[in-house]
Amino acid sequence: MLEFQPKNKYNPERGRLLVSEPFMEDPYFKRTVVLLCEHNEEGSFGFVLNKYIDVNITDVIEDLPQMKSRISVGGPVKNENLFYLHTLGKELDGSTEVIPGVYIGGEFDVLKERIKAGLITEKQIRFFIGYSGWEEEQLNGELKEGSWLVLPAMGTDVMDTKQDDLWAQVLRDKGDRQSYFANFPEDPKLN
Repeated sequence: MLEFQPKNKYNPERGRLLVSEPFMEDPYFKRTVVLLCEHNEEGSFGFVLNKYIDVNITDVIEDLPQMKSRISVGGPVKNENLFYLHTLGKELDGSTEVIPGVYIGGEFDVLKERIKAGLITEKQIRFFIGYSGWEEEQLNGELKEGSWLVLPAMGTDVMDTKQDDLWAQVLRDKGDRQSYFANFPEDPKLN
């Protein structure tokens, strides 16, 4: 039997993915995959992994050399700010591990110097404009409504900006009864 609101086997927590249900209408979160960077009693935040803007990092930060990395729209909150995930670990003081081998934040001046020196490639850093945030208990309410499927994250899901259909790929990789969502049309009336 087809379940349109699958039960979550995983709880939301740092390092998990939120995969939107196939018919979500919210323009920011329609068919998105969000990496949760924090989830606690005060609220939750993370980054949308599969929405991009067509600007170069040098359009956002003037004194950086040209990089081929795509810039993601992390979400609708603080969309005038730049955030980043990286694989540099403790090379950037102040960074926090989100999943094994992937970190958030750290000393931005050190990051800029390493990029200028050619010590960081686009595979090691990922930039986001804005983030996705939920107030206390808001995300839990959305989970009860069936708006999100919670899944474990892998570094390849998080750092790969070349994948254009991450939402469907994450569902297919799940490999169980919910993987059929990957093939659902965006508007079933047009099918």
